[in-house]
Amino acid sequence: MTQENKQNPNNQPPAPYGPGQYPPNHYNARYQQDDEIDLRELFGIIWEGKWWIIAITFVFAVASVIYSLSLPNIYKAEATLAPTEEAQGQGFGEELGGLASLAGISMGKQQVDKVTMAMEILQSRQFIKNFVEKHNILPEIMAVKEWHQTSGELLFNEDIYNHETTEWIREVEPSKQPEPSSWEYVKVFRESILMVEKSSSTPGLINIAVNHQSPVVAHRWVKWLIEDINNHMRQRDINEAERSMEYLKEELGETSLSSMQQVFYQLIEKQTQTIMLANVRPEYIFQVLDPAVVPEQKDAPSRALICIIGTFLGGFLSLLVIFIRHLIRSSKSKTDA
Repeated sequence: MTQENKQNPNNQPPAPYGPGQYPPNHYNARYQQDDEIDLRELFGIIWEGKWWIIAITFVFAVASVIYSLSLPNIYKAEATLAPTEEAQGQGFGEELGGLASLAGISMGKQQVDKVTMAMEILQSRQFIKNFVEKHNILPEIMAVKEWHQTSGELLFNEDIYNHETTEWIREVEPSKQPEPSSWEYVKVFRESILMVEKSSSTPGLINIAVNHQSPVVAHRWVKWLIEDINNHMRQRDINEAERSMEYLKEELGETSLSSMQQVFYQLIEKQTQTIMLANVRPEYIFQVLDPAVVPEQKDAPSRALICIIGTFLGGFLSLLVIFIRHLIRSSKSKTDA
């Protein structure tokens, strides 16, 4: 037996390279070749299904254009408000607390400032319900189809509301009424129409905005909301001052000390001043810094963005379709083989 047969008794061909003798790019070249094959196959699949890609993307693009054009224009009217002295808790509050402590009356501490309270009341269910009923704007909330720009008139959805007879004719479930309930229109008003928030650019200021198909209606509602919240907070403080005066007068009649009577008289005087100032100031809680104007440009929808998203979605789905078709055809051919 030769020396070679001793080293290779099974007559196997020798390895091309021994341990540590492979060239530096031996493995990378093989992997690059596999990547080139995979990319070539991928582009081949895409090219084979190019008509599917074009057709599906075109359908989605056209559908997105039609959908965006079917959406009505939404206009936003907004105003910037600043809290008044009454809203910031200034004025007679501290002095009243000092006088009341002398009389042995606990005034307590207000846990929530009037600005936060007014913002919450503005978005509360009861306030919105009263606002809708007071101004009779339920059809403008729930039944508007579009705003006619030339005539400036609102067009109502005839399947929901008959504008001529002011009758609600929408089809609803047996448990509901044709006329929308307060639960329905308050939800729509909160989520789609009203926006109240503190200014992020200028601390202390409040932004209030109304979105609607009609710019005139949006402007009008912003003015009404500001007036109504000021009137609501004014009446709230007047009622509280009147109740305090009644209580102070009762306490005054039960005391015989002249010093205590003097304190009660001063407290009653301060409550009278509170009522007087509340009645003479129309902007009681919020004063308007930047009033709302009738918007001339729409705020929504962004039709270009809708078309772009729809087109990209169609392109993505078309690629998914052709890859699924390729997998199905490959599995069938392997099964037949």
